[in-house]
Amino acid sequence: MAHRWDWTPGRVVGLVLGLLAMLGLWMLPSPLQAGDGRAALAAGITAWMSIWWLTEAVPITVTAAVPIVVFPLTGVLGGHRAEQLGVVISAYIHPYIFLFLGGMGIAAAMQQCQLHRRLAVQIMRLVGTGPERLLLGFLLATAFVSMWISNTATAAMMLPIGLAVVQQLELRRGGARLHHYGAAVMLAIAYGANLGGIGTKIGTAPNAQLAQFLAVIGEEVSFLQFSGIGVPFIVMMVPAAWWLLWRLARADGAGLGAVGAAALEQELQALGPTRRSEKWVFGVFLATAALWIFGQPLTGLLRDWWPELNTAQLEGSVAMIAMTFLLLLRIEGRQLLELRVLLGQPWGTLILLGGSFAMAEAIQRSGLSSHLGEQLAIIKDLPPLAQVLAATILTVTISAIASNTATTTVMLNVLRTSAVPALLPTLAFASAFAASCDFALPAGTPPNAIVFASGYLSIPRMAKTGVVLDLYAAIVVAFWCFVSVPWLS
Repeated sequence: MAHRWDWTPGRVVGLVLGLLAMLGLWMLPSPLQAGDGRAALAAGITAWMSIWWLTEAVPITVTAAVPIVVFPLTGVLGGHRAEQLGVVISAYIHPYIFLFLGGMGIAAAMQQCQLHRRLAVQIMRLVGTGPERLLLGFLLATAFVSMWISNTATAAMMLPIGLAVVQQLELRRGGARLHHYGAAVMLAIAYGANLGGIGTKIGTAPNAQLAQFLAVIGEEVSFLQFSGIGVPFIVMMVPAAWWLLWRLARADGAGLGAVGAAALEQELQALGPTRRSEKWVFGVFLATAALWIFGQPLTGLLRDWWPELNTAQLEGSVAMIAMTFLLLLRIEGRQLLELRVLLGQPWGTLILLGGSFAMAEAIQRSGLSSHLGEQLAIIKDLPPLAQVLAATILTVTISAIASNTATTTVMLNVLRTSAVPALLPTLAFASAFAASCDFALPAGTPPNAIVFASGYLSIPRMAKTGVVLDLYAAIVVAFWCFVSVPWLS
């Protein structure tokens, strides 16, 4: 039976508000009306889609599909309708869509054989089971898994493990609720999921948007180069996140001792011995990651036979071959990746990515990005580091109330026309990373919402810790990208 869409008052308001914003920006007199008026139309459509995404007025996939119908009908892209339709369709079949799809398939195989759960538990055992080490273990394990599978799936996987550990600790305390330690563990899962996704091209949607944007401006970045920027940033963020969380947790977590070990051992016993299917999936994962890491030199070698090949196409092809292999190979009478498991993955994310790519095309081709860039041209007068810091703070602020995908779409296109070309790659990296650094509100990211439902968190408690980490992240990502990104060229 199809899921019935619940028309709440907030969604109805969002539905109407999005359409009114679109009509107002398109039709009312404004500087955007100059020329052919396509900039005003693009602004209206962008506001319409952003409001619908923010309020979830309709399913996100419906909003993401708006460009397929609206762009050719309104002519916002310019040119013939057939040409515009081709541009829109190409946004939904971009090589980075296939890279994300293949990564999603590998993640589904890991979930099917429970490999992701075994990796997470083993990392936590390795870090240690004292209360402060266990907290760090949740951060590290969640961050590592989130580098390879979606942030949402990672948080959903880690939540029951976190609850099991906290509940065991509470039993050892005679049933007394560990309000502070429980909240810290839940936040560690959310923070780890958000941060870990920054580490790789397939970690989260804004990373795919960033890679596509860099390719468009002629600054293509390999999988290894991307991780060379993203992973060190995670390493710099995790100690700060752990320190803030331990300050919260120690109120009732100090002196607990290594009593979380039993919960982890119980989890491993439930998983049983490592199965052949897990070994095969892990082998495919390692082989795929190696090909991604060496994607740039491989692309150079293959260009002798395929001159038009770029790194994005190679990485997408590798991802799809790996997923196909997992679908076809049978171990112990069962496919390593069953079609039902693959179909259960968040396919809406692919449509969301395509919609964001299409939106970016409209913002750029209509001249809207140039107009927005003129409004922010003042930042060109700031010192370079101040420009990067302003971009990260603005991005973190917007991402607190809007989806990180929509935030990244708008910010990258604004920066394209408001920044000097030499600084643009640095600003793009900083802004895209900052879009994933939202730790303050349940609505900021899906992992935040998932752990908020645990019952250990309140909005004030989440905000009190999260705002500090938001500010720290904005500063760190600005300085790190300012120092590291120039080395890519």
